[in-house]
Amino acid sequence: MTYYLAIDIGASSGRHILGWLENETIRTEEVYRFENGFREESGALVWDTEALLSEVVAGIGQCKKLGKIPKSIAIDTWGVDYVLLDKENKMIAPAYCYRDERGANAIPEVEEILSPRELYSITGIQKMPYNSIYQLYADKRAGRLENAECFLMIPEYLSYRLTGAKGNEYTNASTTGLLNAKEYGYDASLIEKLGLPERLFGPLMQAGDSLGKLLPEIQEQVGFSAEVRFCASHDTGSAVVASPLEEHDVFISSGTWSLIGTELKTPILTEEAWEKNYSHEGGVEKRFRFLKNYMGMWLFQNIRKNLNKSMTYDEMMTAAEECGVYYRIDVNAPEFVAPDNMIDAIRIHLGMPELPLAQVINSVYHSLAMSYADAVKAIEQITGFPVHAIRIVGGGSKDVYLNRLTAQYTGRPVTAGPVEATALGNLLCQILADKPAYTLQTGRDMIKKSFEIKEIRG
Repeated sequence: MTYYLAIDIGASSGRHILGWLENETIRTEEVYRFENGFREESGALVWDTEALLSEVVAGIGQCKKLGKIPKSIAIDTWGVDYVLLDKENKMIAPAYCYRDERGANAIPEVEEILSPRELYSITGIQKMPYNSIYQLYADKRAGRLENAECFLMIPEYLSYRLTGAKGNEYTNASTTGLLNAKEYGYDASLIEKLGLPERLFGPLMQAGDSLGKLLPEIQEQVGFSAEVRFCASHDTGSAVVASPLEEHDVFISSGTWSLIGTELKTPILTEEAWEKNYSHEGGVEKRFRFLKNYMGMWLFQNIRKNLNKSMTYDEMMTAAEECGVYYRIDVNAPEFVAPDNMIDAIRIHLGMPELPLAQVINSVYHSLAMSYADAVKAIEQITGFPVHAIRIVGGGSKDVYLNRLTAQYTGRPVTAGPVEATALGNLLCQILADKPAYTLQTGRDMIKKSFEIKEIRG
């Protein structure tokens, strides 16, 4: 049996999932799971990359204990965040979290150099305060780039620590806001105008490309050797790979973030696309994920955290559905990025300090679904094609109330699943690299055959 190992790391947890083929269907087994999260350090929000690496290696080692040795391994994580290395390949600490405010603070200076419209005409990327372009400019102001010789995004850094090989992968690089959307690579003139060191940004690799074998010291720890490849290393890129898309469908990758969009083969860098703030993030086969980011399960996660987890997600959903009252909130409001208390932040946002908890939760539900409906309309207007169906994938696809509201507000057929779309897309990238006769459509057909995909009624 040929096994492939997907290491899928999100902002709150990570998982190692083994995959293999049986009669043209995909079978999976979760072999390891761990918690993740940013922490505050000297007033900044940062990631513990050494802890992440330790968990990555521990999960790989679990395969040996099970007697199921993967032929290849690939890592996906969230986008935009990165590690800087010096000449001795030591990390220039810390590795900042995208929720830190430094990126937002750098925006005014970046926009003195390049207007938002000019920037969009090059990159086609949605303006978000955490985009790597703003983080890197903050690093420049702080002098952190002076000794930097290498720029690696989080999955690239973890892969480097496993193999000793450095590389930048296209789908994740597209989240930096530094790529030329028409040329599929870093834009040299943009990097020069910003005064960023050109040495940090080299040629890009693609999903499926190999970084080589595990280092001898890693082999010793895990008990075997395996090849490490790039998947679509931006987690949404992998999730879209495993989405059961047909032509003119919309995907919603529903997790900590809700990313809603469609696939394009050429960019649409129009005034309307810019005004509506749509991104052209990289996909497999150099496709574009034409999408918009909305805060998703992050809102519910923080509400539950504020309740000290005294309610389950199902109990929160039931309370919201039964209360029947809701108000529209801007789910992308800055005050929801990293609040001390999400419940209070929503109440203050609405100007209703005494709003009952159930109505707070129900407002989130309806506001998310209404945002999805707005996005569908915008996609139709910008692309000129009618949206046929909506495919919700990822952990949030288990939320039956949100799925039903999505169908109601959009008026489109909605399906939910697969739940582990990101890990499955990661696996598919490895399978397609191992079996050149297979195509992306082959992979998506196998997903439909292998996993439950539910039809949602509004």
